[in-house]
Amino acid sequence: MYIAYWIVAGLLALFYVYAGSLKVIRSRDQLRPMMSWVDRVPLPALRALGTVEILGATGLILPPLTGIALPLAPAAAGGLVLLQAGAIAVHLTGEDRRIALNVALTGTAAVTIWLATRL
Repeated sequence: MYIAYWIVAGLLALFYVYAGSLKVIRSRDQLRPMMSWVDRVPLPALRALGTVEILGATGLILPPLTGIALPLAPAAAGGLVLLQAGAIAVHLTGEDRRIALNVALTGTAAVTIWLATRL
């Protein structure tokens, strides 16, 4: 289970660090080609989403790595599930109805919760 956690959580963390960094660093014009919903969200909220994604990725990695505050890992994964539930809602209420990635990320984060409780 330990190895499975690190594989799943590591991949999930890499994705969220990348996606979150893009939202924090790039402008709305640079994000628009890959995220059509950015015009519907205020810029401070977009930056906050990116920060939350980076913090969630950190919460998946640091507690099990250091052995300190281990309950934070499943809490971080749970937060990412909630984040993706909101993302699915944003996609479905807008013009962009592509939610396959969001559903996959939700499932992966849910599996990470389960694996984190077995560390």
